[in-house]
Amino acid sequence: MNQPATHESSLGYFRWAFIVTALGLILGAVLGWQTTGTIGGMASVFFICTVLAVLEISLSFDNAIVNANKLKEMTPLWQKRFLTWGIIIAVFGMRIVFPLAIVAIAARIGPWDALVLAAREPAEYARIMNDAHLPIAAFGGTFLMMVGLSYFFDHEKKIHWLRGLEKVMARSATIRGIEIAFVLALMLVFSWLISGEEASVFVHCAIYGLLTFLAVEVVGELLDASQQTMSAAAKGGLGAFIYLEVLDASFSFDGVIGAFALTQNLFVIAIGLGIGAMYVRSMTIMLVEKGTLAEYRYLEHGAFYAILILSVIMYAQTLVHIPEVITGLGGAALIGLSLWSSIRHNRRARVEDHASRQEELHA
Repeated sequence: MNQPATHESSLGYFRWAFIVTALGLILGAVLGWQTTGTIGGMASVFFICTVLAVLEISLSFDNAIVNANKLKEMTPLWQKRFLTWGIIIAVFGMRIVFPLAIVAIAARIGPWDALVLAAREPAEYARIMNDAHLPIAAFGGTFLMMVGLSYFFDHEKKIHWLRGLEKVMARSATIRGIEIAFVLALMLVFSWLISGEEASVFVHCAIYGLLTFLAVEVVGELLDASQQTMSAAAKGGLGAFIYLEVLDASFSFDGVIGAFALTQNLFVIAIGLGIGAMYVRSMTIMLVEKGTLAEYRYLEHGAFYAILILSVIMYAQTLVHIPEVITGLGGAALIGLSLWSSIRHNRRARVEDHASRQEELHA
């Protein structure tokens, strides 16, 4: 459901993000004082929370654009639910519950024991999380790759940024299952490069990622179709909500794992990434209400290219370590280029429109 553009200032959309930032940094400083008892320790935790927030924003800006693309088709009720319930799930579910669940499953211990381990033995907790990186990368990378390819392999897609490449992909979309075949082929290539038992783990988790994407698509269509039979205005409800939550989870994998390179404290990670998640939420609302995606026609393209790059990086991280800063800067660069291309297109359109009006006046 398209939303009318509003005249609220851009900074106004970040009001709650600024409040959460202040509270989060204060809480981080208090946590640093309690754990170290020194001013230096307090300043260190404060700094780490700030860096983690910036990391989350840089890694998730494309997430905000994709969320906005889906949200504009949702009913106002489900938009509100996603922006309230969704942020609770994003902050507490993905930044706290998800890491605890990973450790609980990997170490075969209960959720409470995992929480105690995070508090008392952060180094061991971090080790378990890092050991789980391969299956997480395989699952998340596959899901995100399907998200990106499904956007470009669409025969109804009319607007193209990189025209030659995107036209070929749009025409190829008439071949049923081509994007699935591409992902399966890439999956086999990486499983061949990964040696030993890890190759089997990679393939299994990648297949789970593929099946999850297909299941979410099917369930989403069924749910939204059933809602549409009850009310024509209800489409874009629970199914779209589930899709966005799984998408947000896939985006969060890289940030959560990468955060352990800065600190092994689960609670510091939750604070820093939670602050970043609030900015992503604010950006999503701004993009929807100000109609930014309609104004900058190639912005979505940049976001989905960034998703494809992130998915390939997640695959590559099963072989070599790639710093999170490269992931963040790469995505930001693609989105920046798409924004620049959109601005250039708008300028050309205005010039052409002005020229045509002048011709009509002189005719």
